[in-house]
Amino acid sequence: MTLPHPESSAAPGDSGLLHFAHVAVIGKYQAAGAQQAVDEIAHFLQQQGCAVSLEQETAANTGLTQYPALNVNAMASACDLALVVGGDGTMLGIGRQLAQGGLPLVGINQGRLGFITDIALGEYRAKLGPILHGHYEEEARDLMAASVWRDDRVVFQATALNDVVVNRGGAAHMIELRVEVDGHFVANQRADGLIIASPTGSTAYALSAGGPLLHPAIGGWVMVPIAPHTLSNRPIVLPSTCEVSVTIVAGHDASANFDMQSLTSLLHGDRIVVRRSAHTLRLLHPVGWSYYDTLRKKLHWNEGA
Repeated sequence: MTLPHPESSAAPGDSGLLHFAHVAVIGKYQAAGAQQAVDEIAHFLQQQGCAVSLEQETAANTGLTQYPALNVNAMASACDLALVVGGDGTMLGIGRQLAQGGLPLVGINQGRLGFITDIALGEYRAKLGPILHGHYEEEARDLMAASVWRDDRVVFQATALNDVVVNRGGAAHMIELRVEVDGHFVANQRADGLIIASPTGSTAYALSAGGPLLHPAIGGWVMVPIAPHTLSNRPIVLPSTCEVSVTIVAGHDASANFDMQSLTSLLHGDRIVVRRSAHTLRLLHPVGWSYYDTLRKKLHWNEGA
């Protein structure tokens, strides 16, 4: 849900006290030009009067030693704001870690799509200044808490912002999955896999598999089969208050992915349980930001109109 900040009615160019005095910068340090981008943005933050720290991996891999380096726990306790310079993957990785501490995040897009890193790199000076002085819109994004059960014990746990995906292995054979919601049997599905996506993840893998777009303010998930054997197995929107259970019935080398950044191998009988996390991700946007503008731009709607 997007919430205008109480001070956002003021003109974006107004000067005043900093709303965020200590800013942590996280960069996609593998990308070309990352060092220059991070250094320029950090210098801009200092010009605005902010204390600046770098996430420790960003500092180590860019060689920018003039700024203090902090791990995730230190950032959550010492900083007022986290600034992510990269793409959605960078935001997913750090966002899951910082959500528990409640630290708000702003995304500067140095990647390709940028659904949740929504400030263009070339516009950061114009967009960041007002945010630093309290002129922004805040949005809460739900996370998923997932666990893998084997022989009545948890063997793997992960948090996901986008999606939990159960996939078949490399062999050209479908897997069979037993799906339950809140303890109620839904179906046995034979497919290449199954996606359980949050509204944030509805623009990712779930969209390419034929799922619908979910507005971030919707308290729901979408469950999307991947190439199902039975064509009547369609995507379904579920309340995010439910518990989804997926059991591996048959198939070889199945695996579970969590935001495509963590992975575990699965055996027959393993059960993947997905619930809503107790934590949410706080995203800050420039005043006037619109989810529909993001969709229109990133999905190339109305081109040629």
